[in-house]
Amino acid sequence: MIPASLRALLDETRGQRRAHWEGREVWLANEAWGELAVSLQGAQVLHFLPFAPTPARAEGSLPSPEDATAEGSPFAPEDARAEGSLPAPETAPDDARTRTSTSPPDQGDEALVAGGWLWVTPTPQALPGAIRGGIPLCWPWFADENTADETPDRSGPLHGPARKAPWRLDAVDEHEEGVELHLTPEERLHTQLAPRAVIQANARRLHVELITEHTGETPVKITGALHSYFAVSDVHACRVEGLAGARYLDKLAGFAEREQQGELGVRGALDRIYHSNAEVVLDDGRRRLRIARQGSDSAVVWHPADALPADTPPDAGRHYLCVEAANTRLDPVWLVPGAQHLLGTTISLDTASGDDA
Repeated sequence: MIPASLRALLDETRGQRRAHWEGREVWLANEAWGELAVSLQGAQVLHFLPFAPTPARAEGSLPSPEDATAEGSPFAPEDARAEGSLPAPETAPDDARTRTSTSPPDQGDEALVAGGWLWVTPTPQALPGAIRGGIPLCWPWFADENTADETPDRSGPLHGPARKAPWRLDAVDEHEEGVELHLTPEERLHTQLAPRAVIQANARRLHVELITEHTGETPVKITGALHSYFAVSDVHACRVEGLAGARYLDKLAGFAEREQQGELGVRGALDRIYHSNAEVVLDDGRRRLRIARQGSDSAVVWHPADALPADTPPDAGRHYLCVEAANTRLDPVWLVPGAQHLLGTTISLDTASGDDA
């Protein structure tokens, strides 16, 4: 679910290209396996939409036109036509590209367009601000857990400098089934730590890695996150499966420690750090996404309910939920000289039988 202006750039893309969106350079792909959009500010995935070949639809990796919203898009095609944002059936686009506006024409904010697994705000901050949505890289600390902050008074930015920094696209490895991107920051972000990002996308999954190498001389304690914003039909209809029985810290209750009773349903504001490395499934009632994590014993689940950030219009704010692979105060990483740490997330469609897509 992305702004209409970004959707327009993707529609104009054949194959791969670079473009500019909201003052940032973006790398775009629109190929047989699917679509991918990455901002070179922060090496941030903004959009991912897989196109599976026809036989795979039977396996649940891509919906058929009649149930596109059950798996591929958070909105039903008939609902979209009622809002006037989709053509009639005889001229409708491919089911994988089904889209609809979430904002009425008289609302001042740019419309969001459904389709894809990630959400991006329709009103992103101007540079040098960060883009809310997609998968921001929080590095080398998460939130205000800034043990790796090198400023004299530890007054560095929330979530670290990586998400606002310019990154360089070092390599694009192509194959018939998808693409793999390798990115590094244009400038040094830490005197002892060097990050790099790897993004793999194909017709079945999206995989993102944030790799930290210690090139200095003294140990450094780091935290971090892949702050994933998932597109959902309605956040209050969402259920996150796989965390039952897990202990968590509730930030909204002063980091009180609690135990998850049953599966997690979203009924209001959430800001929790679960001490778990289990795969989870995000079910919004129309699509089930399986979210696996690597190098992470913290799963962060966040949505502010009505207390939305200034860059998020109310109508758009109900269409995302953050489920994040993270290293937090529960599982910080001590890196010694010469060591590396990989924080990763793998996102795929969960089939009705519960098998990986």
